[in-house]
Amino acid sequence: TGISIRNMSVTLFQFQSEFVKVSIEAYFENESLIIDGYDIGKRVEEFWHREDYEYKLTIPPESVQWMMNHFNTQTQLELLQALATQYNHNQCYSAIRELLDSNKQSCSGFSW
Repeated sequence: TGISIRNMSVTLFQFQSEFVKVSIEAYFENESLIIDGYDIGKRVEEFWHREDYEYKLTIPPESVQWMMNHFNTQTQLELLQALATQYNHNQCYSAIRELLDSNKQSCSGFSW
């Protein structure tokens, strides 16, 4: 599928079945990059004992600059496109976090 960018936001991964719906997006909020995920459905309830699960990774501007260098991009839009091309799978949230952690780049994540 092609990359769809709306309002400087890209969908990294989206999946829906009768048991689960997963949506993970990347977008900029001020100068920070946000990786925002939401899972809902029967499978989520079986695993987490609640119907939905939300998770969010905030990447500060200095780490965004590192990512732009890493992916050889010049603009926020190009970085979003690179992420959508290379991290378009169910584990993209964890993979992006691992990329940052393994290169000693700061980010903060939480789930609820």
